[in-house]
Amino acid sequence: MPRYVALFRGINVGKAKRIAMADLRTLLAELGYTDVKTLLNSGNAVFSAAATPAGRLATRIRKAVHGKLGVDALVIVKSADDIAAAIRGNAIAGAVTDGSRLLVALTNDPAALAALGPLGKTKWGAEQVHVGKHAAYVWCANGILESKAAVALLGGLEETGTTRNWSTLGKIHALLAPAAGASARPPSRPANR
Repeated sequence: MPRYVALFRGINVGKAKRIAMADLRTLLAELGYTDVKTLLNSGNAVFSAAATPAGRLATRIRKAVHGKLGVDALVIVKSADDIAAAIRGNAIAGAVTDGSRLLVALTNDPAALAALGPLGKTKWGAEQVHVGKHAAYVWCANGILESKAAVALLGGLEETGTTRNWSTLGKIHALLAPAAGASARPPSRPANR
């Protein structure tokens, strides 16, 4: 059965949009998804489901969370293959010295991702931006809070996407692996493809 990850935007930040991960796991199981696991408290839920378009899964999960848990938050759903492709597509991994400062932007909307293209052509000083086929990447050399490139990227996503740092994406990738984490680490440098 295919594996997916649901990535929630903006939950459990401050006092608004609070969701207990145990409640999220229960809700996803009630929706019929299996092998549900959550990672961190920021809305990363990995599960197995019958092959279904990611957009349909995202809509169903968002409606269920809003209806049952009272929180309306954007949900991006990606398959295990999508996450693997996003990891392989990271053309700036070689610049990374700290995985927590490399943001990966994911969206269900290919047009929104394509619209970020000009950010990859802008000079950002010590920062780097790459907009790929599956994700956009921003290396925040001086930290995320100080990053002008990250602000531009997040502004370009508006309400169509969410970000995870490279370290978290690697953990998600491991949870999506068929052996539930056996030797599935993101490469430190992108593969030549």
